[in-house]
Amino acid sequence: MPSGEDNGALRNFKLNESTFLASLMPKKEIAADRFVEAHPQYDGRGVIIAIFDSGVDPAAAGLQVTSDGKPKILDVIDCSGSGDIDTSTIVKADDDGCIRGTSGASLVVNSSWKNPTGEWHVGCKLVYELFTNTLTSRLKEERKKRWDEKNQEAIAEAVKQLDEFDKKHTKIEDANLKKVREDLQNRVDLLRKQADSYDDKGPVIDAVVWHDGEVWRAALDTQSFDDEPGCGKLADFVPLTNYRVERKYGIFSKLDACTCVVNIYNEGNILSIVTDSSPHGTHVAGITAAFHQKEPLLNGVAPGAQLISCKIGDSRLGSMETGTGLTRALIAAVEHKCDLINMSYGEDTLLPDYGRFVDLVNEVVNKHRLIFVSSAGNSGPALTTVGAPGGTTSSIIGVGAYVSPTMAAGTHSLVEAPPEGLEYTWSSRGPTVDGDLGVCISAAGGAVAPVPTWTLQRRMLMNGTSMSSPCACGGVALLVSAMKAEGIPVSPYSVRKALENTSIPVGGLPEDKLTSGQGLMQVDKAYEFVQKSRNVPCVWYQVKVNQSGKPTPTSRGIYLREANSCRQKTEWTVKVEPKFHEDAGNLDQLVPFEECIELHSTGEAVVRTPEYLLLTHNGRDFNLIVDPTHLSDGLHYYEVYGLDCKAPWRGPLFRIPVTITKPKAVESRPPLIAFQMLSFLPGHIERKFIEVPLGATWVEATMKTSGFDTARRFFIDAVQISPLRRPMKWESVATFSSPSSKSFAFPVEGGLTMELAIAQFWSSGVGTHETTVVDLEIAFHGISTNNKEIVLHRSEAPVRVDAEALLSVEKLGPTAVLNKVRVPYRPIDAKLSTLAAERDKLPSGKQTLALILTYKFKLEDAAEIKPQIPLLNNRIYDNKFESQFYMISDSNKRVYAMGDVYPDSAKLPKGEYNLQLYLRHDNMQYLEKMKHLVLFIERNLEEKEVIRLKFYTQPDGPVMGNGSFNSSTLIPGVKEAFYVGPPTKDKLPKNTPGGSELVGAISYGKLSFAINDVGKNPQKNPVSYEISYLVPPIQIDEDKGKGSSSSFTKSVEEELRDAKIKVLASLKQGTDEERAAWKKLSVLLKLEYPKYTPLLAKILEGLLSQKNGEDKIHHYEEIITAADEVIDSVDTDELAKYLSQKTEPEDEGAEKLKKKMETTRDQLAEALYQKGLTLVEIKSLKGEKVSDKEDAQAASDSHVQPDLFEENFKELKKWVDVKSSRYGTLLVIHERLRGRLGTALKVLNDMIQEEQPPKRKLYELKLSLLEQIGWRHLVSYEKRWMIVRFPASLPLF
Repeated sequence: MPSGEDNGALRNFKLNESTFLASLMPKKEIAADRFVEAHPQYDGRGVIIAIFDSGVDPAAAGLQVTSDGKPKILDVIDCSGSGDIDTSTIVKADDDGCIRGTSGASLVVNSSWKNPTGEWHVGCKLVYELFTNTLTSRLKEERKKRWDEKNQEAIAEAVKQLDEFDKKHTKIEDANLKKVREDLQNRVDLLRKQADSYDDKGPVIDAVVWHDGEVWRAALDTQSFDDEPGCGKLADFVPLTNYRVERKYGIFSKLDACTCVVNIYNEGNILSIVTDSSPHGTHVAGITAAFHQKEPLLNGVAPGAQLISCKIGDSRLGSMETGTGLTRALIAAVEHKCDLINMSYGEDTLLPDYGRFVDLVNEVVNKHRLIFVSSAGNSGPALTTVGAPGGTTSSIIGVGAYVSPTMAAGTHSLVEAPPEGLEYTWSSRGPTVDGDLGVCISAAGGAVAPVPTWTLQRRMLMNGTSMSSPCACGGVALLVSAMKAEGIPVSPYSVRKALENTSIPVGGLPEDKLTSGQGLMQVDKAYEFVQKSRNVPCVWYQVKVNQSGKPTPTSRGIYLREANSCRQKTEWTVKVEPKFHEDAGNLDQLVPFEECIELHSTGEAVVRTPEYLLLTHNGRDFNLIVDPTHLSDGLHYYEVYGLDCKAPWRGPLFRIPVTITKPKAVESRPPLIAFQMLSFLPGHIERKFIEVPLGATWVEATMKTSGFDTARRFFIDAVQISPLRRPMKWESVATFSSPSSKSFAFPVEGGLTMELAIAQFWSSGVGTHETTVVDLEIAFHGISTNNKEIVLHRSEAPVRVDAEALLSVEKLGPTAVLNKVRVPYRPIDAKLSTLAAERDKLPSGKQTLALILTYKFKLEDAAEIKPQIPLLNNRIYDNKFESQFYMISDSNKRVYAMGDVYPDSAKLPKGEYNLQLYLRHDNMQYLEKMKHLVLFIERNLEEKEVIRLKFYTQPDGPVMGNGSFNSSTLIPGVKEAFYVGPPTKDKLPKNTPGGSELVGAISYGKLSFAINDVGKNPQKNPVSYEISYLVPPIQIDEDKGKGSSSSFTKSVEEELRDAKIKVLASLKQGTDEERAAWKKLSVLLKLEYPKYTPLLAKILEGLLSQKNGEDKIHHYEEIITAADEVIDSVDTDELAKYLSQKTEPEDEGAEKLKKKMETTRDQLAEALYQKGLTLVEIKSLKGEKVSDKEDAQAASDSHVQPDLFEENFKELKKWVDVKSSRYGTLLVIHERLRGRLGTALKVLNDMIQEEQPPKRKLYELKLSLLEQIGWRHLVSYEKRWMIVRFPASLPLF
């Protein structure tokens, strides 16, 4: 275990200011401080590091220059595309130097900006789409305060006007006065409701891009930030070009203090605004290479190194990495000739060392010689929890997280530090599922490092393997800096070997390597190693292991985990293949390569190996014998390693990890196992490996603690491994404030080894010197069935379930619900394109292709939905497809949801939607195969729609309704059976089409300590399984279509007339000739059928569909004439008389007549409605005010007499509800003409609520009303929402 001052492992010490400051940015632990002190010129100079992360703020403390005065950050790139803006729209400036922005704003261009072509590319973006959730929340809070002040002022003024009216009119009899008071009250109500429904979508950025004759430049207009009056004007923005050209950045406003960088792609058609998606990336960059001239103790590990910021965290996904971001980052790292990559990202994986990203990483490492360092993961303390790619990829150096006593005292400010350094409790452990060690080395896993300026602080504490990785990466940068300066060939192979063979072990047991890898890296010793081995060939020794007689699977180590494999000897074939870099020469490097290898085993009694091996370029096989039969229960770790006989100082050239987790059998019945008097100190981990009995499906565990006074925090993990599945992990964090007991339950799979890892958190109880005593009792329960996942097919037949308790008496109490509906869709469109070379040309020279699939779906009601793509979902690193991304939008192009490999549920209003799915790869054939990819839309059912299935003892139960089954007691060895009935047709949720699938969960057992109502929800029971019902085709209505041939038969003349009208309606009116032909036919038909209302209604409809020509007033007068002809053709007295009568629904003739009269009424109402709208349009065109605050008497002096409009409006009110969404616009205009703007707004808001998706015209009308009423804060609020509801185009992928 590391000890002594050199590595920060101090037993008794006091911090002073300098040691405290040094502890904030740990370097002593990996000997980086003494290395730089001894070699100040090797502080990272000459080294370029790519930071694959959430983005780096170039304005953050310590990230401006290197120790030798060079620019610290060479480039800042958004690889995710989340900051992309479509700037393909080109505009020209008017005589005043103004251009129209995409947001609709008028922008003044700075006259000093050079633009030889005069072409300005414009686009816009809501700034919150660029910000983190934390920054957005801060801004929203600040902006809400300002908005509330303005809204309160408006409310106060509205209440004042209402009070003045009430004082003036103590008694109101007049109807008009009542309406005036109602209007004033509506204003007050509207403002108060607006405060409740306030939802800030953020300021809008208008972006302008142009070519100044030398480079592309961009400027931003941020006036909508409302930071300070007059601030944020486009002309005042200092233009930026691609960061790598001038290395300049800007901020949006003083309020957000967020640094932004721009990059321009595709000939000015795409502007990328780069902001970070979390403080994580800046923190990582600071650990790696920050330089503080005045505070050298706070320097990063390699202050002389330069950085490339590659943002892989997508702001649209809360900083989740995407395949697009990862691939573009690799492209950028190669393009910038980086020496190292640090990636502090990762997650679980299905297959280790597999996937598209892994393939590309292998190419970058093996061909371009980049050294790739990555975090091992934060999913410990259980074994086999390393994440991808850092802990599972052979070509990546995976780093675990170490904490020293100095870090504990300084960085974490603990009252008392632990006596020795140790791995953080949460640091992920190996081995991988294929036996590789998983963790390569360890480094300091916490730091107080720089963070972005928008956090309003210079630095903050973070810990994780995300911090240990850049600490190690900075250490490697020191090494590479020295190698370059001394002319030593730099290779990821030789550097890795130097790190592994010079690290200091953490812990004294062989199995501690699964936690910390080869140990805590030491820069100075690694430097001595590379100096000594400068003439040794750069070789990576690839190890492939197969169990003898089994060609598959091939693994990278030996992992004996299950009981059967631990009870017998096994023979393994190991192939060691030397791998050279791709530029290695055949004659001078490959042919001469020959090494005499001496093989060693760290446990010869268990792992036997040959003594020697002659290794050449083509590799060599040898066999191992593993005999675990005499081992005790628990964890055992061994290594087989090879030494160069001629140069043993090189240390192990390759290692074959051998991990054996011999499980303890549970022999008692009922199956119960107890572990008594387990002693815990801070950081201690107890691992219990148990052979889960066959038939067990869940565990009930009780943990009892004693022996302490202060609170104790424990991590409790349970892990099982099954082929071609991610490790099955259950985890809990339990805090015991005093000695007590807690119970846990979790699912298990019988027949597989379970590791139960219990760890006292590394800092919990430090300083109290009390040993925590834990008693653990584990009881296995299980109900086995013949069907784990049940499918109810499209019939009334139930499904039989055989249930059996193999271990102990169990209560069988099945419960099942169907709470989701899953509908399949195929794409309606597929577009394949080649992406631009600037960002998407692979290091191999291949061009990336993109496939966009479009799906359409409709929701009859508002619902919570989730798209699912079974082929692609839930896999990033272990996926051979490069990338996937989807967007859900409505017909107005408003985006409601975005997602990638992990789809999220989204609440959508009713309406029709497009889902666009974006797939990327360089292989066209793969993408061609995806053109008909099936996608599912999964909709959550409302509680009232959820179906609770019934159970029966008889196969006829679902039909006969008898023989219901509720519960039973299962006796071991005795099977019982029951039937699961399908849902009855009347219980099927509405809008569930045939071919869709209802899905839910079914469970069979209940916890022994469960509360009574838990069992009603199967997903709250210890273990549940999927159950689904395939919805049958919709029943054909046999009566449909009958009676379509009425006893009333049209005459030949009527048939001919209707045919002529149909021809008129089908005529196009796009050109003057087409309009003339339409007009000629309409005149002829009017002469033939002068008073036929349906014809006149069609003529009116045709006129309304025509585009306005130059003489708009004449066109509108034609509309009014046509509307009057419709109105005059209707016998309103007869219509009114008929509509007041009741008809018998059984009378077919009466029903037909009723339908005809209702159609006539609708045609009359439509004519009145269009006439009213057109009267107002004519008034507006003639230059008269359409709306005014003057009273009705003043309006009566207008050219269009108010009594004419009023007369028309009153007539419309006789026939329809003018408050409805269909005719409400006229009511809004009516109220507006009379100055009752509050009432007009109320009516308009009600209409908007009914419209899905909303119509732009309604919101434009709302904006004009708000402008007229003088509520400027609402005008600006609604204008921002207009960009959300009606964007100019869909965002870029």
